[in-house]
Amino acid sequence: MWSLLLFFLIPFAHADFLPLDPELNNYDYPFPVKFEPVSIKDNAYKMAYMDVSPEGKAKGVIVLLHGKNFSGAYWERTAKDLLKQGYRVIMPDQIGFGKSSKPEAFPYTFHLLAELTQKLIESRKVKKYQLLGHSMGGMLATRMALMYPEKVEKLLLVNPIGLEDWKVHVPYKNVNELYASELKSNEDQIRNYQKQNYFDGKWKPEYEKNIEILVGWTKHKDYHRIAWNSALTTEMIFSQPVVYEFKNLKVPTLLLLGTRDRTAVGKGWASSHIQEKLGRYDQLGKEVIKHIPQGKLVELSGIGHMPQVEAYDSYWQNIFAFLQK
Repeated sequence: MWSLLLFFLIPFAHADFLPLDPELNNYDYPFPVKFEPVSIKDNAYKMAYMDVSPEGKAKGVIVLLHGKNFSGAYWERTAKDLLKQGYRVIMPDQIGFGKSSKPEAFPYTFHLLAELTQKLIESRKVKKYQLLGHSMGGMLATRMALMYPEKVEKLLLVNPIGLEDWKVHVPYKNVNELYASELKSNEDQIRNYQKQNYFDGKWKPEYEKNIEILVGWTKHKDYHRIAWNSALTTEMIFSQPVVYEFKNLKVPTLLLLGTRDRTAVGKGWASSHIQEKLGRYDQLGKEVIKHIPQGKLVELSGIGHMPQVEAYDSYWQNIFAFLQK
């Protein structure tokens, strides 16, 4: 009885994270990883991806695009369920993320990332596909649907960022300032950020998996490479909004939002009264859906930035139902 009481009184132990090199050579992904060569000027890079097929003939292809604080690896559960339903699933790591190259200098734009992703998809002999993006991946997925409407059959956005233009309300920070901030990241800061911003101040042992890569990187001697790329991609996200172009989407679009989400890039740089107005997903969804010609809004009340972790069953039911239409 005493040991049972002690179990509930003692907080669960945090994972013992090991250092991870910038390209995650010592970190296993859930499916086999391949690499697509990328050439910019005289520089050669590599873009990591997973491409998994179901047993028998695939009923279609779905491309899954990760968020800024993640890699293609976090799509494991979604990918396995899609495979069970007969879909082929492609999960790239964008340049600067996951197992892909971490360049010292790279012209980060959503247009370029979209183009590189499209070239990867074409190299896999895929002509048409459905596109699912989460967080930053939602911004990139939107850009891809705008650039390649004849390729994208359906667009599924899960708590995408970029539903508002932060630079209208928030002071600008240059990449040197962003880099200095990234260099200060550590395990406690990373965990607390997700705890407060993603999970409403609550934390469960299974959430540790979400920060394993981010924390492992901070423990490696080459973390400065990760910090620099993270600063560059933060500047890209902040300065390249897609919100004004939702009206131009030509594909059926699902906007699946956890309404408790308050994510907004640069929110912490703004005054307190401005912060209260940013990242209001309970309001943003209703406004944005008015401008998406073939859009459908699904709101998950009381759920935060990661429905695929916090409310998987509801998330999956809505994703699968939209794919079947």
